[in-house]
Amino acid sequence: MAKKKVLAIVLAGGEGKRLMPLTADRAKPAVPFAGSYRLIDFALSNLVNSGYRQIVVLTQYKSHSLDRHISETWRLSIQLQNYIASVPAQQRISKNWFQGSADAIFQSMNLIQDAEPDIVVVVGADHVYRMDFEQMVEQHIASGASASVAAVRQPIELVNQFGVIEVDPQDPKRIKAFVEKPGTTPGLPDDPTQFLASMGNYVFNADALVEALNYDAERLETNHDMGGDIVPHFVERNDAAVYDFTDNDIPGAAQRDQQYWRDVGTIDSFYDAHMDLISPLPVFNLYNLQWPIYTRQTISPPAKMVHGTSTQGTAVDSIVSNGVVISGGTVDSSVLSPDVFIADHAQVYGSVLMDKVVVGEGAIIKRAILDKNVYVPPGATIGVDPELDRQRGFKVTESGLTVLSKGQTVPEGA
Repeated sequence: MAKKKVLAIVLAGGEGKRLMPLTADRAKPAVPFAGSYRLIDFALSNLVNSGYRQIVVLTQYKSHSLDRHISETWRLSIQLQNYIASVPAQQRISKNWFQGSADAIFQSMNLIQDAEPDIVVVVGADHVYRMDFEQMVEQHIASGASASVAAVRQPIELVNQFGVIEVDPQDPKRIKAFVEKPGTTPGLPDDPTQFLASMGNYVFNADALVEALNYDAERLETNHDMGGDIVPHFVERNDAAVYDFTDNDIPGAAQRDQQYWRDVGTIDSFYDAHMDLISPLPVFNLYNLQWPIYTRQTISPPAKMVHGTSTQGTAVDSIVSNGVVISGGTVDSSVLSPDVFIADHAQVYGSVLMDKVVVGEGAIIKRAILDKNVYVPPGATIGVDPELDRQRGFKVTESGLTVLSKGQTVPEGA
C-alpha cells in the first residue's frame, strides 16, 4: 500500500483571553514556556518527530512574535519539499476574520488544494505534551472512519471542564456522542472512574474534511468550530473514531510522563504546568532526547551562580536557562528564562520569571509570574501581600498567584 500523503495544520490563532496579561502583546501560542520554549514548540516538535514536515500554521491575533519565532526557528529543507509556513488570516473568501477554528481552515482551503494530501492532521498550538501522530494516523486509516479525535483519559469528576467523547460500548473505538462540558457522562467501559476528554487534535480524510467544511460554511446555526461543529458532523453519521492517548508510545518516555497532557489555557494551569517540570523526577520530562522539543537557541552565555557580598547564589529544584546570573540570591522551585538577573540577598520562591527580568537586592518574589523585562527594585516584594499587589495594579488570581505583564513597573521601595 502506498504511503498516505499528510498535511498538518496547526491552529495558532487563539486570542488567549484567559491568559491575560501574558497575551496582552502576543498570541497565545507564542507565550514563553519552561524557560527557553514557546507553547507552539510542543505541537511543532510532535509533528516533526512524527515524520510530518509539511506544516502550515494558521495565525490571527497579535501574531508578530509568533511569526518571527517560526521564521527564525523552524526552517526545514525546501529541497526535500519540507516546510513550516505561517499563514495569517487573509480574507480570501469574505471580508471577515476567522470566525472559529473550522472557519480558519475553510478560509485557508487553498492550502489543502495546493498540497493535495490524502490525510489532514489538525492540531492545537497551546498544549504541553508529547505525541506520535503517525500512530494516530495509522489507527485512523485502519478504522475506516473519515475522522478521528485524540482523547486523553481524565477523572470522572472533571467532566464539566472538557469536551467529552462518549464511546459505543459495543465498539469502544467509535464515537457515539461528543458533548461540550456536560454535567455528567458514563465512565469508560474498562474504567468507570474515567472519561475521554478531547485533546483538540484530529485526523481527517482530506476529501471528507473539505466536504464537511463547505457544509459548515453554508449553515446558519454554527460556531464554525472544529470540536463543536465539525466533529459532531461526523459523529452523527457514525463516521468518527476515537484515538486513546493511552495507546501512544513515545521513545524514551517514562511511565511517569507517558500520558502527560496539559491544557495551559488559564494562568493557574500555566503555572501548574511549570511546577510539573521542576521536581527531581518531573511529571513532564523535558530531557527525553529520543523525542526532543525543539526551539530557538538563544545567543546567551552559560548560566552562573556566584557569591554576592556575603551570600552564595543558589538555585534548588529549579530550571535555570542560558544567560541567567544568580549573584548572591536564592532561587527555589522556580523557572528562570534566559538573561534573568537575581541580585544579592534576593529571594525567588515558586515563581516563573521570563526573559531579562531583573530582581534587585533584597527583593522577595513568591508564587508569581513575571513577564519579560520586568525590573523589581531593591527591597520590593511581589506575591507576599496579595492585597498590596492588587493595589499596585498587578493581576492576582483567585488562587493567589500574582502576575505582571511585559515591562510592567514595580514601584520603588514597595
